[in-house]
Amino acid sequence: MTVQLCDSADEAVAGVEDGSTVLVGGFGMAGMPVDLIDALIRQGATELTVVSNNAGNGDTGLAALLAKGRVRRVVCSFPRQADSYVFDELYRAGKVELEVVPQGNLAERIRAAGAGVGAFFCPTGAGTPLAEGKETRVIDGRLYVLEYPIKGDVALIGAYRADRMGNLVYRKTARNFGPVMATAATTVIAQVREVVDTGHIDPETVVTPSIYVDRVVQEART
Repeated sequence: MTVQLCDSADEAVAGVEDGSTVLVGGFGMAGMPVDLIDALIRQGATELTVVSNNAGNGDTGLAALLAKGRVRRVVCSFPRQADSYVFDELYRAGKVELEVVPQGNLAERIRAAGAGVGAFFCPTGAGTPLAEGKETRVIDGRLYVLEYPIKGDVALIGAYRADRMGNLVYRKTARNFGPVMATAATTVIAQVREVVDTGHIDPETVVTPSIYVDRVVQEART
């Protein structure tokens, strides 16, 4: 498979369908692929399920997508924080659905999708409202909850550098959810700071191999 090097973010998100499940990398704004999200807004896909660590910051990136009414459902760990007012208003008005998933469970459910794991038992959330309606089992005297993988139709991730094959390198905390999301979606689209010739990245530093990446676009510079 050859990665598609896109000339623009609009080209990169072309073909995202209504009703898609979109995995969005980022820990707050660290690693958030803002250019790709802005392009998705212009592209027009709606009724989306968005899976991300949180439910948007301020009025940019994921929050802007929510504000446009394009998101039907949010799956995240931190739906509320000081600057999550866009999601907060939509949720209180009944305009968006929410599934809260503990952060470790969120990462593992995404990883499980990429690894081909059908389901797994985890103690996090056991005995709380987050486990209501889920299968439980006592293992070695401890209560566990059955969790299922989260697979995306599309993953939008931010990385620091890509080569022309699509191998990705991340920078510090911007690494967060990108690597696992890249394994768990049908189409993986990476926004990067720079694209270098193949061979200019030390193979030992590659975090996401090109086999997982479908499209790469260099972010706009301001």
